[in-house]
Amino acid sequence: MPEYTALREEDGRTYIVPIQDDVLKIRGLGRFAPKPLLDGTANGERITIGQKVLTRVEVGLPELRKGMKRRAQIINPKDAGFLIAWMGIGAGQCVLEAGHGSGGLALHLANVLGSNGTLVSVENRPEHAEVGRENMERAANAMKEFPTWTLLEGDIGTISLEDVRQEFDAIILDLPEPWPVISKLTKKLRYGGRIACYCPVSSQLEKVWDACEESGLSVDWAGEMMDRVWTKASRGGVRPGNTPMGHTAFLLIAERI
Repeated sequence: MPEYTALREEDGRTYIVPIQDDVLKIRGLGRFAPKPLLDGTANGERITIGQKVLTRVEVGLPELRKGMKRRAQIINPKDAGFLIAWMGIGAGQCVLEAGHGSGGLALHLANVLGSNGTLVSVENRPEHAEVGRENMERAANAMKEFPTWTLLEGDIGTISLEDVRQEFDAIILDLPEPWPVISKLTKKLRYGGRIACYCPVSSQLEKVWDACEESGLSVDWAGEMMDRVWTKASRGGVRPGNTPMGHTAFLLIAERI
């Protein structure tokens, strides 16, 4: 697999580019051979491609997130960061995520799990799995450390996890209806481990809350994370931006005790 670099426009738009001799087509940049163009350049230097002037930067999580291909809506950094911190997910742990989608949450998880960690992703829609796999394979060749990663295609309610892992430190469910599988997955969670559900509407939150309690889990936290952007004012100072305070989903985190 090729190495990757990131090219960033002034407005922050980012392209993840494989360093290869062959000509390729990148949407927004056109057709070019990256390696001859980038030879002799270093991070922080400007590069001209067509009419665009871009800055070469090292590939990290922010660049991978901005430059990722998308098909399904992703869990954004606001919610991903909260889940990782509140659930205590860290280096060397084993995490299961169901509802892999385009791999937005998986990129954040891979970044903290490190080379000694394990991430198992489950996705039941082949078209989403294809995009998510591409984003994760690119991340595996760009990140300094990357966990052991497995993508299982199928329904988390029927798919077998026995040959993959006996126990998980954390489980995150981004599913339209996660409540039918909570009882099954609770048995795969270590004592002291946490399961989280990402729920777009409040009726889903109520159902997963009930399902967690019925499965013997203790609800640790439930609610929403609000996002408020500030901007520079034209006459000086800073002020709240014109975008509304952002709600993306309800989150619930429960512990097996």
